[in-house]
Amino acid sequence: MTEVVKQVVRTLEVELGERSYPIYIGPGLRHQAELYRRHIPGRQVMVVTNETVAPLYLQDVMEALDGFQVASVVLPDGERFKTLEVWQEIIDTLLQQRFNRQCTLLALGGGVVGDMTGFAAACYQRGVPFLQLPTTLLAQVDSSVGGKTGVNHPLGKNMIGAFYQPRCVIGDTETLNTLDQRQLAAGVGEVIKYGLIDDPEFFAWMEQNMDGLLQRDPAALVYVVERSCRDKARVVAADEKESGQRALLNLGHTFGHAIETGMGYGEWLHGEAVAAGICMAADLSRRLGWLSAGEQGRVRALVQRAGLPVAPPHELGRKRFLELMAVDKKVLAGKIRLVLPKGLGHSVVTDAFDPQILHDMLDEYRTS
Repeated sequence: MTEVVKQVVRTLEVELGERSYPIYIGPGLRHQAELYRRHIPGRQVMVVTNETVAPLYLQDVMEALDGFQVASVVLPDGERFKTLEVWQEIIDTLLQQRFNRQCTLLALGGGVVGDMTGFAAACYQRGVPFLQLPTTLLAQVDSSVGGKTGVNHPLGKNMIGAFYQPRCVIGDTETLNTLDQRQLAAGVGEVIKYGLIDDPEFFAWMEQNMDGLLQRDPAALVYVVERSCRDKARVVAADEKESGQRALLNLGHTFGHAIETGMGYGEWLHGEAVAAGICMAADLSRRLGWLSAGEQGRVRALVQRAGLPVAPPHELGRKRFLELMAVDKKVLAGKIRLVLPKGLGHSVVTDAFDPQILHDMLDEYRTS
C-alpha cells in the first residue's frame, strides 16, 4: 500500500471465512493501483461500466490498471437496462476478447452495473473473480456489499441472480461529487434504513447532520459510507444467504420493489422507492401499535428532509400492490412477510399482522 493510501483509506472487513474481503473507503481511491493489484489474481481485467460513468472515471481506472491486459464494456445507463439481454453484452465481450478463467471483472458504476457485473462473474466459466468500484452513494452504502447480484424480470425486481462475493470493494467517496442531487438523495434512502434496523445512534446522527450530508460535506460522506458498511457487513457476516437475519436489510424494499416494478423500472429511483417503502412500513407499524405517532413522525420527517418521497404513487392501487408484493422473495407459504420497525433502531421480519390493516393502509394511500 502506498503512503498516500495509508493517509486516507479506511478499511473494513466483511467476515465470511474464505470468502471474506475488505471494503476500502476514502477520496481518490480509484487512482491507487495497489488497491486493485492485491485482489487481481491473473493478468486479464474486464472493466464493466455505463455511458454516464465511463466519460468520468474509466480512463482513471484504466491508467491504474497499467500492466494488465485490460478491456472494457460500456452498457446503457438506467434500471430499465438491468435485463438478461443487456447482461449478455458482458458475456459476449468476455468471449470475443478470449478472456480465460483467470480473468477478473471490475464493476465501475452504480448498483445496476455492480449487480450485473457480479452476476456475470458468477456465471462466466462457472465463476471468476470480480471487484466493486461503486460510484453512487446507494451503491457504496448498500448494493456493492454483501454479494447479491442479478438482473430484473418484467414480473419482479432482482428475481434472477446469485449470491457471489467480490474480492474487494473500493469506495472512492470523491466520485460522489459528480452525482446529481436526486441520485445523492436516493442513496440517503438506503442510509436511513440502517438506523431503523438496529442502529438508533446512527438514526439520531442523521437527524442532526442531514443538511451537511446533502451538501456533500466530505467528512459526513466518509462517515456515512463507513457506518453503513459496518452495519451491513455485520448482518451479512451473520447470514450470508439471507436465511434469517439478513432479510432485515430489506426494510422498505417489499413496498419499494412493488413501486419500481409497478411504475416501470427507472421511473422511480431505487432509493426513492425504498424511502417511500420505509415510510409505509413505519405507518403500518404505528397502526399495529409497534411505533408511536411521534416515532412515525420522526421517520417521515427525516425522509422528507432528504428530499425523498414519503408515500407511494397514487397510480398503484391496493390490488396491484398486493399482486406485486406476492412475488417478493420473502413470501413464504403464500403469506407476505414484511420488515417492520418496532421502535426506532429495532426491526423484525414478520407475517404476524392482520392483512386487513395492510389493505386499509393501501386503500388510504390511493384515496389521500
